[in-house]
Amino acid sequence: MPEHSNGPVDPPTFVTHLECSATGERYEADRVHGLSAAGKPLLVRYDLEALGARVSKETLAARRGGFWRYREFLPVRHDRNVVSLGEVMTPLMPLPRLARKLGAFRGDVLVKDEGRLPTGSFKARGLALAVAMAKELGLEHLAMPTNGNAGAAMAAYATQAGLRTTVFCPDDTPEINISEIEMQGAAVYRVNGLINDCGRLVGEGKETAGWFDCSTLKEPYRIEGKKTMGLELAEQMDWELPDVIFYPTGGGTGLIGMWKAFAELEAIGWIGEKRPRMVAVQASGCAPIVKAYEDGAEHAELWPDAHTVAAGIRVPAAIGDFLILQAVRDSYGFAIAVPDAEILSARDEVAREEGVLLCPEGAATYAAYKAALADGRVKPEERVVLFNCATGLKYPMPPVSRRLDHTNPIDYARL
Repeated sequence: MPEHSNGPVDPPTFVTHLECSATGERYEADRVHGLSAAGKPLLVRYDLEALGARVSKETLAARRGGFWRYREFLPVRHDRNVVSLGEVMTPLMPLPRLARKLGAFRGDVLVKDEGRLPTGSFKARGLALAVAMAKELGLEHLAMPTNGNAGAAMAAYATQAGLRTTVFCPDDTPEINISEIEMQGAAVYRVNGLINDCGRLVGEGKETAGWFDCSTLKEPYRIEGKKTMGLELAEQMDWELPDVIFYPTGGGTGLIGMWKAFAELEAIGWIGEKRPRMVAVQASGCAPIVKAYEDGAEHAELWPDAHTVAAGIRVPAAIGDFLILQAVRDSYGFAIAVPDAEILSARDEVAREEGVLLCPEGAATYAAYKAALADGRVKPEERVVLFNCATGLKYPMPPVSRRLDHTNPIDYARL
């Protein structure tokens, strides 16, 4: 880092303002913001001409580490506010056996394995940025609803930053997630409801408890962290984007963020007009985005009695629904729902054929890919990326039933 007479010099940042995603109304940067006056998510805007003149592909190629290597594309002004837990660039893993099995050997079937990030999920990206900006803007207490992984990421990064955290999660959140959140410094509460009920408690408690609401898209910076998935994917693929991206969609921050990243990369001349078809993958037991897509609607209705084994995409209502649907339609993609039985079968198939243990949400993308191949919405020769959003080790799995009694003779020929 270059030295200044008064100490280290922060790298330049290029944020110009924030903008309402629905109305375009401008908001001042470097201020605490939640939703816009219209009740919609705010998007961070940059001086992309200056950004493109400052950084090059070659500059990035010489850097190490994970998503913080894209500092010029991110809103944090000062190095002292960067919060890091040892991030890495997550790998793109081919599934060659399954591609051959499905007749897709002419194209690539790749898994972007986000389970390699700190706290074991892609939530690390968004929460690292949300926490860093909370620190930069002087916030002291953060709260959020979670189905598990987001709460764990916020707890870990906020503890690293010295901030207080309170987390609300549905009663049936996996025990390992509850323990992880608590152990990493948050006060965590189980709620007899779904994530939207937890979100209501966060909103209702803001004034009394004094916390800042870090719910999905209710603050502007988680989307900037998730945007790095698109930047990273483009760099890993030598700035040639895939044909199709299958993304497990609950709140949809990552899908929206990647779509934003691709627009910014085109604006600075690093990629052309080609975009992947964005596919929003949901579970049949909670598919509000799929229904809205099929109905031709701009917004999704609240999904009643939401249920699925893929807890991370059990989001009955997404505040960014119109942004998800816009990205899907503008990319000529689609939204698809898969039943729980197919999700679990997909998880087992990928693990046994390729040695890759997907989380249920990630397995949903493989199940959706198979369905889309079968009905012709995706062609065998197309290059496809499936997002695995967390390590499969966090989720309950069937017990192994094979046992041996070492005190008795063993017939090794039958093993």
